[in-house]
Amino acid sequence: MFAEVCTATSCKTTPIRVKRQVFRESCRYAFQLWKPLGHVFSETVRKMPTSTFSSYYKGGFEPKMTKREANLILGISPTSTKPKVREAHRRIMVLNHPDKGESPYLAAKINEEKYLLDKETRR
Repeated sequence: MFAEVCTATSCKTTPIRVKRQVFRESCRYAFQLWKPLGHVFSETVRKMPTSTFSSYYKGGFEPKMTKREANLILGISPTSTKPKVREAHRRIMVLNHPDKGESPYLAAKINEEKYLLDKETRR
């Protein structure tokens, strides 16, 4: 692969030029290898479910609100205190309030979560 590179004593090529040429050849080889690997990587990512990369709760609401579902949607731990529940509820309601054009059903579910967690959490 690098047989045509002459040494520093046999011609006017310096060792730095030889290193640069070796580096260029290795980069070309790496880019040739990358094309098929890049295709395999992009196909693998495309096949993965989109919920894998999301930090938000995916899925519909259960008919009866559970404490687990309420914690997931509000984004708090099951052992959260009342002030943390209220702060999480306020943060989500500011973004999803019906007066801003959001769904009244969604706002009702968020309020249901708050009331469920308020009566079950510690002070």
